[in-house]
Amino acid sequence: MSAAPDGLIPAESLAFIRADEGFRSRRTSERLKLSSQTSPADSKMTRSLREWFKEYMSERRGRKNRLVTKDGRCNIEFGNVMHRNRFAYVLDFWTTFVETRWRFILLYFVASFTLSWFIFGLIWYWLARNNGDLLWQNPPPGHKPCAFSVNDMTYAFLFSLETQSTIGFGNIYVTDQCPGGVALIVIQTIIGLFINIFWCGIVMTKISLPKKRAKTITFSESAVICPKKGTLCLQIRVANLRKTLMIGSQIYGKLLRTTVTGGETVILDQVSIDFMVDAGKDNLFFVCPLTLYHIIDKSSPFFNMAVDTMHQQDFELVVFLDGMAESTSSACQVRTSYIPQEIMWGYDFLPIISRSKEGRYRVDFSNFAKVVPVPTAHCTHCYHNEPGNHLHLKGIDNKGFEVIDIEPPNGTKM
Repeated sequence: MSAAPDGLIPAESLAFIRADEGFRSRRTSERLKLSSQTSPADSKMTRSLREWFKEYMSERRGRKNRLVTKDGRCNIEFGNVMHRNRFAYVLDFWTTFVETRWRFILLYFVASFTLSWFIFGLIWYWLARNNGDLLWQNPPPGHKPCAFSVNDMTYAFLFSLETQSTIGFGNIYVTDQCPGGVALIVIQTIIGLFINIFWCGIVMTKISLPKKRAKTITFSESAVICPKKGTLCLQIRVANLRKTLMIGSQIYGKLLRTTVTGGETVILDQVSIDFMVDAGKDNLFFVCPLTLYHIIDKSSPFFNMAVDTMHQQDFELVVFLDGMAESTSSACQVRTSYIPQEIMWGYDFLPIISRSKEGRYRVDFSNFAKVVPVPTAHCTHCYHNEPGNHLHLKGIDNKGFEVIDIEPPNGTKM
């Protein structure tokens, strides 16, 4: 290879660089060609995954911002609780156990029985040791044990289990030569009976909790605002999935929002929201799904909202349904909540109750949450022809505009 002058690239190196650049350009064109040949199904799947992820993240943010979730659980945490206040959970141990999750209940159930068997097994082992019944103590011929065949820790544990669970295999039993063993078997039987009673009560209470009945009462996923009875109304729908009634049912709502009054910020300020049906708001006849409505009048916190400002608001509408189960006579409460993005302005629910030719009433739950658009004023002020329109139009005021009269033409000549 010949040396090149200073500042110049040798011919061999220049050829190598040009070849490398050509190779890179071919690779880039191939990649662009492959990307342009992507099938419509792949692009559609990519868009659907992107939309699903976007909806998932939006729903997750909504769950975090809620005080009450859609299934009625309260999303709040307590911090800096004093230790003496935490001790109150131990004093109210019955409620603490009832509210504990099932997986921990099963763990505590197994642990309580196993621990009691083991503790009493140690006591039986101690009685056998004091009486000289153990194998390593080499009891003499004709020795009368305290508990027959309890000669090591394994047999002591088995005898404790048989005593507390009243199994009694017959090979291990207490003799009349050990008064302490007789007293211990009475004490263990009573304690084991109390443990059985406690856990039977916990399990039965958890099974019959009123909140389980609340699982069969469902609310619509969204609320709607539309005209009803000559005014704008916010409507929700609720259904009882069982044929047994809820006695003395009452429904009401609370609007939670942050307000600033006189320089003071009130977080979770609560405003009462009245819901009713055509027959009133108390003692609902809850035999079929009901459409409940709240009248948006001047006393309503929704009066100053409009379709273009609704989703910009920061509030949460919590709806409560109180009642007593007909079959168990236990009171229960069902809760749900709606955020501004779940309130649809200008929509109404589809009818779901029909009557067959035989005269039987039928409920079509496929239309339970379906809505249809209906003509609706974009704000309550406009609906009642009052000043205060909430539709703000942006424009430029032409101060040089003048109004002139235009004479209509006399006619059209044919």
